[in-house]
Amino acid sequence: MPKILTERAPAKVNLTLYVLGRRADGFHTLESLVAFSRGGDTLTLAENKTIGLTVEGPAAAASGCVEDNLVLRAAGHFAKRFPSARLGAFHLVKRLPVAAGLGGGSSDAAAALRLLARANAVALSDPLLFDAAKATGADVPVCLMARARMMRGTGDELGPLLALPPLISLLVNPGEPVETKAVFARMKIAAGEASGFGGHPELGPAMPAEALAAVLNKGRNDMEAAACLLAPVIGDVLAVLAAAPGCRLARMSGSGATCFALFKDCRTAARAKKAILRAHPSWWVKSSVLA
Repeated sequence: MPKILTERAPAKVNLTLYVLGRRADGFHTLESLVAFSRGGDTLTLAENKTIGLTVEGPAAAASGCVEDNLVLRAAGHFAKRFPSARLGAFHLVKRLPVAAGLGGGSSDAAAALRLLARANAVALSDPLLFDAAKATGADVPVCLMARARMMRGTGDELGPLLALPPLISLLVNPGEPVETKAVFARMKIAAGEASGFGGHPELGPAMPAEALAAVLNKGRNDMEAAACLLAPVIGDVLAVLAAAPGCRLARMSGSGATCFALFKDCRTAARAKKAILRAHPSWWVKSSVLA
C-alpha cells in the first residue's frame, strides 16, 4: 500500500489589503497583512502512484476542471525543479468556497508543495521550493508557511513570520463568486500609475487581540469599494457583521466576496453565527481562529 501523507490547506484572510499601484506590465503592487484559519481544505498524497488529482467535498463542483487545478500546476513546477523527485496521486477535500477572496486554490497548491517536500526530504526553506510556489501563482508563496506575515509586491515579497494573538472570527460568504480581475478593472488604476494609497498601521510586539483589532481598524481593504459595486451583497454582509454584538472589526478579505469579523470571545462569535444563519440560511458561515 502506498504511504499516505496529509496536509491541511487553511483559508488565507487579508486582515488588511492595500493596492499601491499598477505596474507597467499590468500586475498590481500590493501590501497586505495576511493570517490563516485553523480549518479549511484537506489534501492527501499517495506516494509512488501515478500523478493525478481527485476532488470531493461541498465545494468540489465549483472548483472547476481538475486538469486546471493549481494542485497539479504546483506539482508540475516542483517536478521541473526536482527532476528525480517522487510524486504521487493527490486527493483534495474541498470545503472553502471558490472565487471567494480566501486564497483557497493557492492554499491547496501550497499544501501540495509541502506534501511533495515531505515526501522528498526537501526543506520548506529551500529556494527552489519557493521558486516553484512563485511560478504557480501570486498567493502561493505566502501560503507555503501558512502563518501570519506581511505580503508585498505581487505576492513574492514576504516579511518575517508574525506571532499574532489568536483572533476569534467569523468568515461569511454570501455565495456570489467575485473575480479578482473584474475588481481590479473596476478600480481603474492605469498601468504605471500609483494609487496614492499607503500608510500601513504599525504592529507592536506581543500585542493582545483587543489592541491588534484597534490597530487593524486604522487599516482597510482597498478592493472593498469596487467589489461592493460588482456584488452589492458584500455590503449587506459587512453591515450584518458590523452590527453583531461583540464585533471589533468587519472587513472584506482579498477581492471578496468573503468577509470576516473579529470578536472579543468565542461566545459572542457563536451567537453571531447562529443569528446570521437564522436570517441568511444560504450564506456560508464559518467560525475560525486566525493566526
